[in-house]
Amino acid sequence: MKAIIPAAGIGTRLRPHTHTAPKALLHVAGKPILGHILDELRAFGISDVVFVVGFLGEKIVEYVNKNYRIKATFVEQQELKGLGWAIYLTREFLNEEPVLIILGDTIFETDLGSVIKGQYDSIGTKVVSDPRRFGVAVTEGKFITSLVEKPESPVSNQAIVGIYYIKSTGLFKKSLEELIDRGITTKGEYQLTDALGLMVKHGCQMTTFPVDGWYDCGKPEAMLETNRYLLSQIKSVDKREDNIIIPPVFISKTARLKDSIIGPYVSVGDNANIVRSIIRDSIISEAAEVSDCILESSLVGNNSTISAHFQRVNLGDSSEIGF
Repeated sequence: MKAIIPAAGIGTRLRPHTHTAPKALLHVAGKPILGHILDELRAFGISDVVFVVGFLGEKIVEYVNKNYRIKATFVEQQELKGLGWAIYLTREFLNEEPVLIILGDTIFETDLGSVIKGQYDSIGTKVVSDPRRFGVAVTEGKFITSLVEKPESPVSNQAIVGIYYIKSTGLFKKSLEELIDRGITTKGEYQLTDALGLMVKHGCQMTTFPVDGWYDCGKPEAMLETNRYLLSQIKSVDKREDNIIIPPVFISKTARLKDSIIGPYVSVGDNANIVRSIIRDSIISEAAEVSDCILESSLVGNNSTISAHFQRVNLGDSSEIGF
């Protein structure tokens, strides 16, 4: 089967980090978001992946080709006209084989094996308290009767979380083409939810499957939450001489630490350098320089430098702050 990963979003809520890196390559728990997704796909034997890339897409191409031995196809999305448009751009690669679509900023935990072995097209959902921020699935029995994108009046509390398993690939392709040909948009964009809704209207029997672990890395608070969860799964304890390490943490083997207290819930990337600092609940990215700081709930981007700072920060690539 084939996987499609749309990863062309600009990530405005994650600036300044996304000024210099695509959202899918931001780090949580020791590796890029995209790395977590690809490792999950690899565990299920999926090695044919189509990536939809946009702003700074060459960095995604470089990362994938350097770190994964898969059949990788890259499609450029020049216009941000919605998720439905992004998937429409991949239509020439849709044939009779099943397709798994996973959003490039979503880390998930679900029984994907059962979904792939299932009889029907199926969409991952999670029950939420406020469904107005999501596309939602309306069901009767085990089948979906309609799909609604960000309903102003709640019609269902089953939020669509960004994982889609498509078996009826031919009908899916026709529905994408119908979406574009008829100019069907919601809030000015072509929505994947609407294309899937057309499939249901054309008689497709579509089900939902529960996604208990759903981590949307679309904003700093969500990235830190995801980082905390993933680190909590690490059982090993890192030790560094002349430093105090409070698990759970991830510290790259190439990171340098001196006279610091690290943890809990801290990720430290490759070639980062931390001196005389206390850091908890934070992500320190590749080649970042941190000295004489007390940081909590902070994101320090690749190649950033920060010194003598004592609060929460959100620092992007090549930024510098100090006193």
